[in-house]
Amino acid sequence: MVRYLFSNYDIKMKKKFIKIGLVSISDRATKGIYEDRGIPSLKEWLAHTLITPFETEEHIIPDDLSTIQDTLKGLCDLSECDLVLTTGGTGPSPRDVTPDATLSIGDKEMPGFGEQMRQISLHFVPTAILSRQVAVVRKKTLVINLPGQPKAIKQTLEGLKDQNNNIKVPGIFAAVPYCLDLIGAGYIETHQDIVNTFRPKNK
Repeated sequence: MVRYLFSNYDIKMKKKFIKIGLVSISDRATKGIYEDRGIPSLKEWLAHTLITPFETEEHIIPDDLSTIQDTLKGLCDLSECDLVLTTGGTGPSPRDVTPDATLSIGDKEMPGFGEQMRQISLHFVPTAILSRQVAVVRKKTLVINLPGQPKAIKQTLEGLKDQNNNIKVPGIFAAVPYCLDLIGAGYIETHQDIVNTFRPKNK
């Protein structure tokens, strides 16, 4: 039996781009009552932040448990996205079932993402404790629930910075690339002045 040992360089070169699923979950946006702002905000932020080429698959769907489950499973299993980002449906109201659907399709929960998002949001509003955002790993895909408002999306991804652009509270995206490394997903590089990605140094 011949065994092949792949270096980090080999892993990086296997995929020339990454695939990101973007899901906006809103009854009203689905019906056209108002224009979705979550997906456009995410696409703009990703284009501004990522060095790695990427493509997106986008869905606007209602606050329906089975629809959310099917959409997430399709993005993970059929489309083989490296990363899936959702917006909307994370509060305590009866129609807010995004976290419930996300947890139900995950193989492993990653509670640190939700904890950090709430910590960031608490700097602005005390109602941040009402958010139920979660993150899970399904096979080789990381799925993260984000807030619904564009400003809050940017804050939770980038973190909080002072007037000199120094990080006061780390954003969640700083941990995303290494998480993708660990689960065997695509390799992501970021502009370090926007997101200072952390990877342990090779020993």
